[in-house]
Amino acid sequence: MPRKTKLILCPLNLRHAKIEYNAYSEAVDMARRRGAKLIIATVAPEIERNLNIYNSDIYWGEQLQEFLKAHPADDVEVETVVRKGAVHRQIVKLADDRNVDLIVMEAANPKVQDYLLGTTASHVVTHAECSVYVVRS
Repeated sequence: MPRKTKLILCPLNLRHAKIEYNAYSEAVDMARRRGAKLIIATVAPEIERNLNIYNSDIYWGEQLQEFLKAHPADDVEVETVVRKGAVHRQIVKLADDRNVDLIVMEAANPKVQDYLLGTTASHVVTHAECSVYVVRS
């Protein structure tokens, strides 16, 4: 009997979301078809390089909300999450903490020409307990 997908995690790099959001589109479609809840997450750096960002949780949370307004996930229950730290570790930790059934993520930074998976995607694929769907840009 196939496993039921109830919770999908889609990590977004908001610095590149204006350029490329194929994984987000795939995750929304999958959540809609499967009747699953969607967690849209972003990982902020421990220390912001931009000195104008005083509270990264608030800043990146607002950026997530702006992204969702521009790209609504109609008919899908969506939750947003902001984490801090190393992106690859935080994605796996969030998936484990929330018992995610599926992670849908971009393969690599859209500016990087790479013939293998990006380091973040390869770490997540290797260490996540759930299935991982990697979207090539």
